[in-house]
Amino acid sequence: MDVFGTMQDAFGQGVSAVKGAVSGVAVENLPFMRGFIRLCSDGWQEGWHERNGGNLSYRMTHAEVDSCKSFFYDVPSSWVKMSVQAKNLAGAYFAVTGAGRYMRNVQLDPSFNVGIVEINAAGDSWRLVWGLKDGGMPTSEFASHFLIHSVRLASADPTHRILYHAHPDNVIALSKIIPLDARIITRALWKAHTECIMVFPKGIGVVPCMVPGSMELARATSELMKTYDAVIWAQHGLFASGPDFDSTFGLMQTVEKAAKIHGLAIAMNGGSSEFANTITDDDLRAIARSLNLKVNEAFLS
Repeated sequence: MDVFGTMQDAFGQGVSAVKGAVSGVAVENLPFMRGFIRLCSDGWQEGWHERNGGNLSYRMTHAEVDSCKSFFYDVPSSWVKMSVQAKNLAGAYFAVTGAGRYMRNVQLDPSFNVGIVEINAAGDSWRLVWGLKDGGMPTSEFASHFLIHSVRLASADPTHRILYHAHPDNVIALSKIIPLDARIITRALWKAHTECIMVFPKGIGVVPCMVPGSMELARATSELMKTYDAVIWAQHGLFASGPDFDSTFGLMQTVEKAAKIHGLAIAMNGGSSEFANTITDDDLRAIARSLNLKVNEAFLS
């Protein structure tokens, strides 16, 4: 859930000082923004975004920035200093959902609920150059997004431009009944149905319950994102990374469906996770071999 914290004061008069903005219609119709909007709508339809829950960010390409520049505000907001720094993101631009704004409304008014922010040359401050009208600012979990984007670019997978956080019901329920151990959780999900090891062969990371929007959560998640494409936030939701909107949404959806199947199987089995039939480790290895997948062998017996 997005929280405003003290960031509203830090933002100060930046947005209110923005003047002379031209219509954002063209930005809203660009392919990357259409994909951004669709993901928000799809997540809402899945029921993952109660109230103002969840957030999304996209690291724009140079070509996409150039295509938007004529629609940027004549006077951007003031620079807002962050508590983190990532020099490999200096000068980057991000499309990002707004703090306190609702995923269900993104498709109705993108320029109110989504913004484009520019990162300064030092990689430690942002300013709003488009959208988030009427005093809006990026999600309060932008620090998590920013650090993880830096990790993906530097040491994990630089093709991953999208970070998506949602509150899928069954993933949250799973974090209440299973040890918060990446190996245990990954194996339960891999064995839920055969597609899972194909979609997340590296496995799933997990962090314990932490304060939403906190730097503790941001740093713990960014560390795990050096290894995994998705991380469960216990009692909170799921954080996923991907190279495009379809694969990122598909990763979230696959993890959620696997958690649902696991829970249903336990319920049908009288509360026991000792099933009569299951996917074996040999089955998982056979799937990996057939598709030439690089699987996290530490999670196999």
